[in-house]
Amino acid sequence: MAKIGVEQSLSSVQQALRDKGHDVIELKQEHDTQNCDCCVISGLDQNVMGMQDTSMQGPVINADGLTADQVCQEVESRLQ
Repeated sequence: MAKIGVEQSLSSVQQALRDKGHDVIELKQEHDTQNCDCCVISGLDQNVMGMQDTSMQGPVINADGLTADQVCQEVESRLQ
């Protein structure tokens, strides 16, 4: 399955993705996104400085307002 980077604060999302068989890495630092197929962020610190730089090539999913199941569906649809 895919290697998914997930912010620390999203423990329910981490568990839901693990239950679906994904390899989940807890994002603690920027370089943790390397080699991830996709990243899930909480949206709390999204684009605070107005910069558009990214350190990864895969999709980044903002989990703000979504349930863990909805995030899983979004991850799987973007990785197909």
